[in-house]
Amino acid sequence: MDSELNILLNSIKEKTGIDITVFAESMKYVVGTGDNVKPVAPSDPEFETIYADAANRCTFFRMKYKNARLIGMINGTGETEKNYAYLILNLIENSSNRELQLSQSEYLKMILLGECNRPQVQKYMRKYSVPALETYVMVVANKDNKNADIINVLRNFSTNTADSALEMEEGIAVFVKFIDEASDNEYQSAAEYAGFLQQSILEETAAHVSIAVGGRVASLAEASTSYQQAMTTLRMSTAMNSKGEVHTFKEFILVKMLEDIPKFKLNEYLEILLDSDAKSVFFDEEMLNTAEEFLENSLTMSETSRKLYLHRNTLMYRLDKIERSTGLNIRKFSDAMTFRLITYLIKLRG
Repeated sequence: MDSELNILLNSIKEKTGIDITVFAESMKYVVGTGDNVKPVAPSDPEFETIYADAANRCTFFRMKYKNARLIGMINGTGETEKNYAYLILNLIENSSNRELQLSQSEYLKMILLGECNRPQVQKYMRKYSVPALETYVMVVANKDNKNADIINVLRNFSTNTADSALEMEEGIAVFVKFIDEASDNEYQSAAEYAGFLQQSILEETAAHVSIAVGGRVASLAEASTSYQQAMTTLRMSTAMNSKGEVHTFKEFILVKMLEDIPKFKLNEYLEILLDSDAKSVFFDEEMLNTAEEFLENSLTMSETSRKLYLHRNTLMYRLDKIERSTGLNIRKFSDAMTFRLITYLIKLRG
């Protein structure tokens, strides 16, 4: 209890700047945010809830935390301190009560949103027998409002008893995947497994979904990082009009790095890379779609021709035109990367 309460008190101090000391009813020191705190008995030991103790120049308040009856103390005895005392005891008691009343899905949702500290995550893991395995999070987006059906499919096709599926909001379901090498060796990667799930959801529910895969983390305690990565991947794949239904955070590391650059710098880079002739390609939907399809198909002429229903000669003509206008021969990997970089910069600029 002490470590969890200490984390909570420090969080309150960060928001209010107030040092808080907590004692047992016997006035034995329990935990606090200040240094060298000595137990101070209230002048009126029979006080009920809030007591402004002028003799000790501090305000005491009684509270209950996880079935333990405690006494809190802050410096000062004015109306402001009394109001803070009420605020602090309510925050502490509500934190304790909320955790007790949460369902498993609500608890896990709080973990994914980063609203739980490490001791609270560990408590969840103990309570629901969650193994200390590496984890990653998939965000499953759908426009058909079929979260319930999608979650059923995810649960049916999970490969580990600890895997969990839940609804985050309308049109957004989440699948928390625990990596068990013994049961997961059927799939080479998280993206391959996500592709299997995407196809299974389509067959079982007729729902067209997009799946964004966050990075692999050490345990459930870091799952909020993977969830944020998955949400970033979903946002970026939509903004970039990326082809396909499954995307991973690693695909968009470059985009995330570019997004973090100030807008004026992005414009400077575009001025260097984008001359007037090049604009005729990057703002031509047909030419841009041809180039994107070529890049998506690993610079393969035959596959791109098949996907676009184009004669090979027509495709060659368009690639030659792109090279003449931009100076980039996207048949070469290095030039293809530069072309992709320019498209990212244009889309980020908006």
